[in-house]
Amino acid sequence: MNKPIVIKIGGATFGKHDPILEDVVSLQKKGQSLVIIHGGGNMITEWLKKQGVETRFVRGERVTDKPSLEVVAAVLGGLANKQIVATINNLGGRAVGISGVDGAMVQSRIANEELGYVGITVKVDTTVIEALLKAGFIPVISPISYYAVDRPPNAPLMLNINGDPLAGEIAAAINAEKLIFLTDVTGVLDKDGKLLSIVTTDQVKNLIDSAIVSGGMIPKLNACLKAANNNTVTCIVDGRQPHALINAIEKDIAGTVIRSR
Repeated sequence: MNKPIVIKIGGATFGKHDPILEDVVSLQKKGQSLVIIHGGGNMITEWLKKQGVETRFVRGERVTDKPSLEVVAAVLGGLANKQIVATINNLGGRAVGISGVDGAMVQSRIANEELGYVGITVKVDTTVIEALLKAGFIPVISPISYYAVDRPPNAPLMLNINGDPLAGEIAAAINAEKLIFLTDVTGVLDKDGKLLSIVTTDQVKNLIDSAIVSGGMIPKLNACLKAANNNTVTCIVDGRQPHALINAIEKDIAGTVIRSR
């Protein structure tokens, strides 16, 4: 089995990602091992509204209280995950949908008490991922984690978790060949708004420290740093472009490539 490629599909692409999944199926049929991690923030907000649950943010990050956690788990582990899996299978691929809870795969603790039931990864157990890859399936992973560390009595057994850093943790744990973020932006931009086609890990730190990059790009770049330290090639790609995934994998055409040196 060749080294797997980890793909993070951003929540902003939901409803628009069938062409991405066509690329996924095409690559699988060529023998490429793939692992998908997905988001679903927009869908969560929509369903919270339907359930009459208030959406609150602290410094741009979603607060997950107990009522929100129930919706997050249902949407990410259910509807969002199964839409992707069903589409891949309908296109002729072979995929299985799981969450970080399955097999205690993603073990976590509370990240920041201000954010409620939001976790950071403590450990990734790759057993389930490796079994699915060996059996010829694409694991499609939703970012719900097992609350395994420092859990108080009567606290939920699950935590919401940011899919971007999770992708970096999983890529490092399975020794992935590449980590590709499919987003709704062209890539990493410099202070003048121009695309940076290649960025070293040292430059990533400078971009973050100098606030040239901000918001949702920061967890993506930190995930790239985590994976790059394990010699995984990482890319941030505009998933809106035709065949963006195939171009990033087969032609090395990507928005921004992050390299260790």
